[in-house]
Amino acid sequence: MPEILHTFNDPPHRTASSVAGMGLGRFFMLFTLLALLIAGGYYGWRNGVLRESAKSSLSTVSVQQADLEDTVTATGTLQPKEFVDVGTQVSGQLKTLHVGIGAVVQVGELLAEMDPTLYQSKVDAGRAQLRYLEAQLADRQAQRTLAERRFNRQQHLMRDDATAIDAQQSAEATLHSAKAQVEALQAQKQQMESTLRGDLANLGYTSIYAPMAGTVMLQVAKQGQTLNANQQAPIIVRIADLSTMTVQAQVSEADIPKLRLGMPVYFTTLGSSERYHSTLRQISPTPNVVNNVVLYDALFDVPNPDHRLMTQMTAQVFFVVAAAKDALQIPLTALQPPSNGSKKGEAGHRTSSGNREAMNNTSGTDPRSLFADGRARVQVLENDGEITEREVQVGVMNRFTAQILSGLELGEKVLTGGNKATAAESKGRKGRSALTPMSGRHP
Repeated sequence: MPEILHTFNDPPHRTASSVAGMGLGRFFMLFTLLALLIAGGYYGWRNGVLRESAKSSLSTVSVQQADLEDTVTATGTLQPKEFVDVGTQVSGQLKTLHVGIGAVVQVGELLAEMDPTLYQSKVDAGRAQLRYLEAQLADRQAQRTLAERRFNRQQHLMRDDATAIDAQQSAEATLHSAKAQVEALQAQKQQMESTLRGDLANLGYTSIYAPMAGTVMLQVAKQGQTLNANQQAPIIVRIADLSTMTVQAQVSEADIPKLRLGMPVYFTTLGSSERYHSTLRQISPTPNVVNNVVLYDALFDVPNPDHRLMTQMTAQVFFVVAAAKDALQIPLTALQPPSNGSKKGEAGHRTSSGNREAMNNTSGTDPRSLFADGRARVQVLENDGEITEREVQVGVMNRFTAQILSGLELGEKVLTGGNKATAAESKGRKGRSALTPMSGRHP
């Protein structure tokens, strides 16, 4: 009986212990549940917020479509294609100047007149001397005629033995002398005629006419000024035909191998975005050295019917080496050298890293040389967030942009710059954060 009573008295004591055990179990259950909630939240943050943050931190660019050009740029100046410096061939005072700067003249139009007094006097003296020689020549010709008749008469008399041989020989000598005097006077007359022609030419040079049609661009001499033409012909005005202008562009020796005669070229002028198109006409073989820089003159012509282009204007010139219309294009920084066929995985990672290092070491050289065979690789950001690697064919390239012939579609996104990653690295991050940049991985 006491045992039974003792049995009935024990449950209160065991019940308290059970209650304490149950409280501890609930604590562990709540702790486990809380840990699961924290782990789930962290997993969601890693695969949600962090994923989107990583995605937004990548530097990407969309494949676009537009015209693309590879050009050689240079700076040049405009000059009239045809111009002439009009001067005087005789010395003297510039008596009258009939034109000024900006005047439009025609061929043969009188531009200026020199004082003709001195040259007119020489012409008058020459003409008087020529008349004197002509009179002398007429006298000598008459004497020659008389000498011929006397000699002929002496010949007839000699055949009839009616004259002495001395008389016949004297008549013959007189005839030869008369002929010589006529020839001497004829030579003097020719000399005088030549001198007179020179004096007449100098007199004509006192009137200066336009040798071509055009616009007076420069006036050097002034009316009333005395000009000396003994050493060189003094320039009075410059006439230029402004209907066709020539651009003289100075091209660096490093760019000369890219130029070819007949290639397309266009230019713009300061203060205007209008393009003027032409083709390359000539490359001067003689260089200009400016501050130890070797430059060559490249010349091309452009029509200027409205005379909007003027002398000495500065031209920004673009020689078109290659061009493509409506080309798919991406920045050149999105390209990597083509794969060399190494194994995937770690070896592939080393190859890609080496290619990126090669791209970075091209400072001072043209990076387009890495894609001379038309092959390259790009990293594409797929719609599901994975980064894949593709090989593409490139066409026209300039220093900033490359044409894509195959391997990409319009609107696809590619990685650029320092955010490039290998496909192997992207797959290795898949499941943790496939879009996290290489430089921003989280443990």
